[in-house]
Amino acid sequence: MAASRTPLHPRGGVRRAPSSGAPDEARVLGMPDLPAALDVCYTQPVASVLAASRLEIATRSSFTAAGGQVWGFPATGPLEAVCWAGANLVPVVPDTLDEARQAAATAAFATLARAQGRRSSSIVGEREAALGLWDGLERYWPAPREIRVDQPSMAITRGSDVAPDPALRRSTLAELDMVLPACVRMFTEEVGYSPVAGGGGPYVQRVRSLIADGRSFIRTETTPRGRETVAFKAEVGAVAGTVAQIQGVWVDPLFRGRGWSVAGMSAVVGVVRETIAPVVSLYVNNYNERALATYRRVGFEQVGTFATVLF
Repeated sequence: MAASRTPLHPRGGVRRAPSSGAPDEARVLGMPDLPAALDVCYTQPVASVLAASRLEIATRSSFTAAGGQVWGFPATGPLEAVCWAGANLVPVVPDTLDEARQAAATAAFATLARAQGRRSSSIVGEREAALGLWDGLERYWPAPREIRVDQPSMAITRGSDVAPDPALRRSTLAELDMVLPACVRMFTEEVGYSPVAGGGGPYVQRVRSLIADGRSFIRTETTPRGRETVAFKAEVGAVAGTVAQIQGVWVDPLFRGRGWSVAGMSAVVGVVRETIAPVVSLYVNNYNERALATYRRVGFEQVGTFATVLF
């Protein structure tokens, strides 16, 4: 059963326009601000990888290519905190700030989010920042489908503790028709609805892009009916700086109980550290004891806690 959370009370109830430049407000950042925004993210590279990955894309290409915009706090002076606003709303509020400044940052981001209206399918990030942001939005946005308040953020910076699965490999674009159904099944199990209901063009393109970029990993097996299928899969969903975040870890129910998730994740860690980034991270629901045990066996250690508000 999914975790639940007692609703929080918002810190304020007055809708304000986007930044007038007051110190405790936030503002929409532009291309010249991206280096400073990334500097904020790099102070806590594992916790900020979701936001930083989008900022790096914006730096290389554009905000259009990155799929959103970034907000900065405070509105004037050196940046102290940032928030990515795209398909996900991802606050990055460094824990080096004192509690008052952290609260001011999340309140400022909530003000901008209220002014723009809900455009994101989730709020996700380090727990205090994500829940602090939702604290300022819950009176104004629709009720979420679910709030996951305890998601251990884990990382590994060395080789795995167990032997890797020699059958694990990168998937190819020629295998999209086999990989996509596995991704859809995983997403549906995890989130509760199909990502391709009503078309799903953006999701299909996302899977295609991960394969094309060499960030989709699979083990295939033959079913009792003689059909090749994805038995285990994982993707590198975000990369920024020295950190790669693993997402979408899934084992087909037909092949569960064989230990393939441990060996598969061990192989993923090895390949990702060698070819993509030296730090491999992920986050997982605290009630998913089987997944937690798998990651710990591989050598992941908890380095923080995430929270996710799903709409």
